[in-house]
Amino acid sequence: MKSEVIVRFPPSPTGYLHIGGARTAIFNWLFAQKMCGKFILRIEDTDAERSSVESIQGIIESLKWLGITWDEGPYFQSDFIQEHLAAARKLIDTGHAYKCFCSIEEIEKKRRAAVEQKITFKYDGTCRNLSSDRIAAKQAAGIPYSIRLKLPATEGAIVFNDIVYGTIEKKYEDLEDFVIVRSNGQPLYLLSNAVDDIRDKVTHIIRGQDGLVNTPKQILIYKSLGAPIPKFAHMSLTLDPQKAKISKRTHGELVAVHFYKEHGFLPWALVNFLVRLGWSTSDSRDIFSKQELIEAFSLEGIGRANSIFDIRKNDPKYFTDPKAISINAHYLRTLPLEEIEPYVREQLEKARIWNPEFKTAKRRWFLDTIDLIRSRFHVTTDFVTRGRAYFDQDYPIDPQALQKNVLKHEKLKEWFPMLAQRLDAINDFTAQETEKTIRAMAEELNIKVGILTNGVRAALTGQPAGPGLFDILIILGKSRVVERLHRAASLFERNLP
Repeated sequence: MKSEVIVRFPPSPTGYLHIGGARTAIFNWLFAQKMCGKFILRIEDTDAERSSVESIQGIIESLKWLGITWDEGPYFQSDFIQEHLAAARKLIDTGHAYKCFCSIEEIEKKRRAAVEQKITFKYDGTCRNLSSDRIAAKQAAGIPYSIRLKLPATEGAIVFNDIVYGTIEKKYEDLEDFVIVRSNGQPLYLLSNAVDDIRDKVTHIIRGQDGLVNTPKQILIYKSLGAPIPKFAHMSLTLDPQKAKISKRTHGELVAVHFYKEHGFLPWALVNFLVRLGWSTSDSRDIFSKQELIEAFSLEGIGRANSIFDIRKNDPKYFTDPKAISINAHYLRTLPLEEIEPYVREQLEKARIWNPEFKTAKRRWFLDTIDLIRSRFHVTTDFVTRGRAYFDQDYPIDPQALQKNVLKHEKLKEWFPMLAQRLDAINDFTAQETEKTIRAMAEELNIKVGILTNGVRAALTGQPAGPGLFDILIILGKSRVVERLHRAASLFERNLP
């Protein structure tokens, strides 16, 4: 009988969830979904000095926002320290580990000697074969000790197959008897992580390529504890345009999941973008629905080459990777209005321009407005910047649009109120009737109709471009259009030299 696939995502709560961690969580989650398996969330919080409750909450909130659900957890590694120590004692009892009484100073002295001799330092096994009497004497003397895993004494190697990188071999002679418990009694990551995976019956470990170096050591721990060895898939790394690894320290909040939430990304758009960093299908598609992505996903689709996250820190046009913004814009244009509605509402509430009637009496108008203006938007924050005029009476006017489309034509100061009167006189305020009125006025004034339409657009919406003007007039409604055109004459007074 085939065993159930079990994967885990074990973040360290030392800060926010960044895109590298999110990408790892997404790959694990997708694989569990594809295989009808189990996804476990495990918080590795044993670094008490750096871990915080705020970070834990932030990680959980970011995962929920992305739509990443877990079947078990969150478990906290700190709750299982006694299990980790019990495993270390078992390793000692079975001859797979030993107590090391070498002090930090002694180890450092040997390390410096190796550097002077220009050879790679490895622990020399001073305490590997201590007699039970000597061990008892040192303990009676109160000498602190760490615990080291005992490597096989024979020649040989750890050989394993990584789903992404193929066959990996690490010779025993290139390793050392490594520490699994510090002299202060604190279990180290290599031991704790392996013991937790054994307890949780993890079948596949999917993590970043930087975890590859630890894999041979962890396999030794699995073997020494008599546990089955999971399958490994190490994901290629995500780099910045300078080929440096994406990190919190170097790139700050620009690589935080919450940054993208706050800057108007839709959750699935970010998931879609992140999964395409280092993973592909035979048809090289970029856009996937949730179900399509689950069906298409495979660990074999993970590439070995590192992917580039094209961060645009000081780009005036793009605040992040243009590909990410393009994918987000696609979803903003194509998702059902009811799915986009809560994200637009969130932005309006943050900007304090939300009207409760948008949820009740004016909901149809609200959805129609979103549908009208979303085609040119890239992120949901655009609804309160470029689209503010539709939801609020107080809105800025783009300086270039003001200069080029309004102030450049001084006669608009007279024509705006004139047009307001004519539009106010229309009984059947439709796109056809408003267009007929504006074109007739342009012909009467012997001017290009664009002078009126471009000026009116800037005055009514504050923007140089957007939906069709006559659709704008209808969505704003006669009273707002007339009031704003009367008010627009003051634009010339405010901008007098």
